[in-house]
Amino acid sequence: MFSGFNVFRVGISFVIMCIFYMPTVNSLPELSPQKYFSTLQPGKASLAYFCQADSPRTSVFLEELNEAVRPLQDYGISVAKVNCVKEEISRYCGKEKDLMKAYLFKGNILLREFPTDTLFDVNAIVAHVLFALLFNEVKYITNLEDLQNIENALKGKANIIFSYVRAIGIPEHRAVMEAAFVYGTTYQFVLTTEIALLESIGSEDVEYAHLYFFHCKLVLDLTQQCRRTLMEQPLTTLNIHLFIKTMKAPLLTEVAEDPQQVSTVHLQLGLPLVFIVSQQATYEADRRTAEWVAWRLLGKAGVLLLLRDSLEVNIPQDANVVFKRAEKGVPVEFLVLHDVDLIISHVENNMHIEEIQEDEDNDMEGPDIDVQDDEVAETVFRDRKRKLPLELTVELTEETFNATVMASDSIVLFYAGWQAVSMAFLQSYIDVAVKLKGTSTMLLTRINCADWSDVCTKQNVTEFPIVKMYKKGENPVSYAGMLGTEDLLKFIQLNRISYPVNITSIQEAEEYLSGELYKDLISYSSVSVLGLFSPTMKTAKEDFSEAGNYLKGYVITGIYSEEDVLLLSTKYAASLPALLLARHTEGKIESVPLASTHAQDIVQIITDALLEMFPEITVENLPSYFRLQKPLLILFSDGTVNPQYKKAILTLVKQKYLDSFTPCWLNLKNTPVGRGILRAYFDPLPPLPLLVLVNLHSGGQVFAFPSDQAIIEENLVLWLKKLEAGLENHIIILPAQEWKPPLPAYDFLSMIDAATSQHGTRKVPKCMKETDVQENDKEQHEDKSAVRKEPIETLRIKHWNRSNWFKEAEKSFRRDKEL
Repeated sequence: MFSGFNVFRVGISFVIMCIFYMPTVNSLPELSPQKYFSTLQPGKASLAYFCQADSPRTSVFLEELNEAVRPLQDYGISVAKVNCVKEEISRYCGKEKDLMKAYLFKGNILLREFPTDTLFDVNAIVAHVLFALLFNEVKYITNLEDLQNIENALKGKANIIFSYVRAIGIPEHRAVMEAAFVYGTTYQFVLTTEIALLESIGSEDVEYAHLYFFHCKLVLDLTQQCRRTLMEQPLTTLNIHLFIKTMKAPLLTEVAEDPQQVSTVHLQLGLPLVFIVSQQATYEADRRTAEWVAWRLLGKAGVLLLLRDSLEVNIPQDANVVFKRAEKGVPVEFLVLHDVDLIISHVENNMHIEEIQEDEDNDMEGPDIDVQDDEVAETVFRDRKRKLPLELTVELTEETFNATVMASDSIVLFYAGWQAVSMAFLQSYIDVAVKLKGTSTMLLTRINCADWSDVCTKQNVTEFPIVKMYKKGENPVSYAGMLGTEDLLKFIQLNRISYPVNITSIQEAEEYLSGELYKDLISYSSVSVLGLFSPTMKTAKEDFSEAGNYLKGYVITGIYSEEDVLLLSTKYAASLPALLLARHTEGKIESVPLASTHAQDIVQIITDALLEMFPEITVENLPSYFRLQKPLLILFSDGTVNPQYKKAILTLVKQKYLDSFTPCWLNLKNTPVGRGILRAYFDPLPPLPLLVLVNLHSGGQVFAFPSDQAIIEENLVLWLKKLEAGLENHIIILPAQEWKPPLPAYDFLSMIDAATSQHGTRKVPKCMKETDVQENDKEQHEDKSAVRKEPIETLRIKHWNRSNWFKEAEKSFRRDKEL
């Protein structure tokens, strides 16, 4: 990690850095077609947006285009908005009023046209334009064969900078293009967006952007592979520049002076130095060791061979390694490390400590309690200009809360305007409001607990976001599902009816079981549960009603206890009391006897019945199957599962061979994290499909079904018997550790209220109108027109957490802006 001052002190000449020294932002010039084409110069690049009339659809794009004027001008690329007027006819002025395009010219020659939806922000604009101009310097590839051909062609000639980004136009792509603009004539840049290509070169973590330096210039034997060095820092313009600087530095340097006085480019870039102490008798062996260490630490530290025999300074006789930190004034460390891995570990561990200390020093507001939400915060920051139709929901205050929720059936979102997860979920909540517009009797409302903490405290809300449903005469119900549009919509739609539904006739019961009675809700609940009870079973009926009330919003439940209930129980071979499970997707009705009628047991029976016999495991449904506390029998597949394998496993399920396991399968295309799981189990990774038994709940052993055997019933039964007899060896034992968030939840409201009580009574306006929760924090929380005063400590707590919104998204450019 490097401070802005250290980078400035180095005197980096990287042309991109000039962006941060310019005092003003150039505005977007507006020209007529005739005037624009008269300004074009031979060999000069120009980006023009042809527009007939401004509209809300174009305003956001024009704002981003205006921000791109300055960075593009730094590359000699002019930018202009061309107003299409009736007096002048141009073929670039289309007929559609809003759906115009941007065009990239070089002189009068058209190089590329861009639909405006591909230029969604300033990063996308800069990345796309540079990508188009650097088509000779940056080769885009999609398969391993192309990469190997490029590598073979450049062996002994030039080095390669290979990068993977998740998509074209994102910030990482822009950073690579800016680096290619400067270094494209020195190195061959290669770019891909294909995950499979990244995996084929050995990268395990494919969720993030990667950049490799291929050392091909040193390779003279065409059969030898180029060495590859991974850049471990995030892909930003500054980090790529610093990484390339370290690649240009000598791999190993010999010195014969006091280590305390030695300085190299590594120290200037904030990296430590490692001295391998050598003497004449062991020089050749020491040099080989030093070179090996240098390759392992390339990009992380500078490595030097220290010649002890020529030194005037005394070094402890047993010391064979000297470690020098990048900070000034810190004495060197004399170490005794007789293993290369120990040297590597010492450097990496100390670098990690330095990074943590720097982060702590820079955090002036308090501890970073939102580490687990950094990706969410980045998403919120990226979507900050997205305008949401907030008018579809009613904003509540302290004065309007009780009157509103008592007057109508209401859904209330409790959120905090400074918290990333709240703001991300607010978008899903508004999406639900859009889907329900004009069709629901439920009133969708929201209250910002950052402004009205007293209301939220009285409603027992201390963590955010929380959704509660309020109905007349009933206790409020909290939503406990996934924080997404579809799951919340399902919860609201299934709560349109009371639970359990009271069925009053055989005909109505048949309509209920067939799905006709509530056919508009079947898409939200594929299983309907009907409880059968005789009229005298009062306690059992009460317990079932309690269970149905607990499950409302997640599954449709009904109850039938009329005098003719025996007709239904006889038809479906169910002895009372019993449950009838109607699986609508399969067209089946099965009966489950109720040996116990306790509400908790009924809930468990229904919940288990909703689970599939051989499900596809996803991130969303894993907790439901994991809580069964059974070993997971997972079939890993690169696509849909083979029907023969599925049939074999389902046959064993029906024959009760797998009662003590949870059989499931995982599609690596739908759930890419599965590939990382496999790499933790296997080295090297065998071909797919793979059948694995993971005993997470007792022992952590992982067993693999023999890959040379077919997945058929006979082989599976034999393998399971060997497992039971202890005749199979595990391939790995997973460490015992708790699965929990990185940090505990905080009761922010109590913190704020405690601070308030220490500094006096909080004054709030009678009514504060929230016109746009996406506006600037200063406009949102420090409205000068509001007669609102808050204790300094309260505001500090809010700012402490709000600042984490942008922490991750702006982290890579923070130092640059300080310059």
